[in-house]
Amino acid sequence: MALIRVDFSSEALELSTSMTVVLPDEGDMPPPVLYLLHGLTDDHTAWTRYTSVERYAYDHNMAVVMPQVHRSFYADEAYGMRFWTFLSDELPRLVHRFFRVSDRPEQTYVAGLSMGGYGAFKWALRHPERFAAAVSLSGALDLSWLQKHDDRPHIREVMERVFGDRDVTGTDDDLFHLIGTAGKTRLPRLMLRCGTGDHLFAQNERFVQACARAGIPLDSEFEPGGHEWSFWDRHIPRALDFMVKS
Repeated sequence: MALIRVDFSSEALELSTSMTVVLPDEGDMPPPVLYLLHGLTDDHTAWTRYTSVERYAYDHNMAVVMPQVHRSFYADEAYGMRFWTFLSDELPRLVHRFFRVSDRPEQTYVAGLSMGGYGAFKWALRHPERFAAAVSLSGALDLSWLQKHDDRPHIREVMERVFGDRDVTGTDDDLFHLIGTAGKTRLPRLMLRCGTGDHLFAQNERFVQACARAGIPLDSEFEPGGHEWSFWDRHIPRALDFMVKS
């Protein structure tokens, strides 16, 4: 496997940014590709620093693309930059321009932890035709609740900068709205894992219940664990196993 840091200029962000890429160095066919998203306090290096994702990707001959989006909640910020446009539009085009990876939806996946779990499900639910599977680990999935009820100073600052005075409830930034309006649309296979000791546990429970009410298939499990890298390192290889089954 090759581990590559890519520094490049983004038109959507109007600045230079970076991504980390794990790329198979063997095989005749373009490998499947996973977009792996970081959490609120991390960057594009976190997954390779704190987990063995490179080794897990090797087992599946899979490319892994880890972009940097800062504290954006993968949204076009009210007072900042267009990170949703960057993620959903510009990034895939750049990846296929820079690297020889599969462009087939059945070989394209998205996953993330915490804020990245939210980003993964948002991308998969808003563009289901692009992905075979999506995985959230300890996801910050109930953005409406965070916006209205989480009074921690750092969350208030993020919500105000990213969304301004816009209520996300019932919009395409609200995963519960996206689940409720998905209807009969073909969705990627969805997987959710969260620790019972995680501060986001209740949000994940509510999301599981919302999927059940909407008739949306969801592979979900809860087990002892907190909001911590030991939990995510344990579950990311299981997530890769889940993805390739699809």
